[in-house]
Amino acid sequence: MLIEYEKDYLQELYVSGKCKSKKFRFQKQVVQKYQKRIDTLIGATRMEDLFVFNSLNFEALDNGYYSIRIDYHYRLEFKIRVEGEETLISICTITDITNHYQ
Repeated sequence: MLIEYEKDYLQELYVSGKCKSKKFRFQKQVVQKYQKRIDTLIGATRMEDLFVFNSLNFEALDNGYYSIRIDYHYRLEFKIRVEGEETLISICTITDITNHYQ
């Protein structure tokens, strides 16, 4: 899948492993797992590829959003859209990292 980032800090966390804004700082282990989850999304060619990983806890949320587990406390929320008729290109838009239990 091609990855787009709705918010700048999400791309910054993936590329550099840290974020300039203090508001979006996470523990090192959370950032490493986030980067691993983004790599998993990049490697998926279609949404169904995510179903086979039980550890992801892939879920459909409201309004076309989906989520996968980063760790026990954090979820990665995203949207998937398909463009093109002959060649299907799935584009995953990463929207947020949320604390699942707050």
